[in-house]
Amino acid sequence: MTEAGAGELESVRVASVLRDDIILGRRAPGSRLVERDIAAELDVSRLPVREAIRALVAEGIVVSRPRRWAVVREFTHQDIQEFGEVREAIETLIFVFAAQRHDDEGLSRLRAAYETELLAAQAGDAEAARIAAAHFHGIAADLAGNSMLAELIGVFVTRLRWLFGQHDDLLAMAEEHRVLLDAVAARDVEALRRLVPEHLASGQAAAEARLSNVAYAI
Repeated sequence: MTEAGAGELESVRVASVLRDDIILGRRAPGSRLVERDIAAELDVSRLPVREAIRALVAEGIVVSRPRRWAVVREFTHQDIQEFGEVREAIETLIFVFAAQRHDDEGLSRLRAAYETELLAAQAGDAEAARIAAAHFHGIAADLAGNSMLAELIGVFVTRLRWLFGQHDDLLAMAEEHRVLLDAVAARDVEALRRLVPEHLASGQAAAEARLSNVAYAI
């Protein structure tokens, strides 16, 4: 492998680590991303760290401040409202198409993601449950079989995972996914047009509450 190729792989790995840290709450909003500290922590040079930070700026979860440290983005109530509106329209289409177009193999993948989430929720493993929940939505997008929808959701999927993926009631979220799974399996499009907005509203409410608690603590 060429030196350039190895450097690209390193930057992808660093971006993946930082992305997960941010989405899962290990790096708090407003916290600084110091290149030399991250490089030492991950045992890489500063260049792949710099490239990884640029990638996360493009994904919308890091803010770069000229002549200052990059920081984890601090979202606002307006951000949550605006992303929630867009997400409802797109994800409703995703689950409707998934219901209409899935095959047995795809449904098995969706069921496996739900079962993984449920087991993690029952064990109180918040990180594993949230990762599986995000995977559930990702599989639904695959089953929808629409490249335009996949492209649209890809533009802001990282921000969506951060904003709406840190719910605290793990068992309740798993139960909502079970209900969606059953509707997809039954190809019940009308039920999904009602259930998906309700499901997303609960995630939005959790995000709003979390943001209010952070502001209150400050």
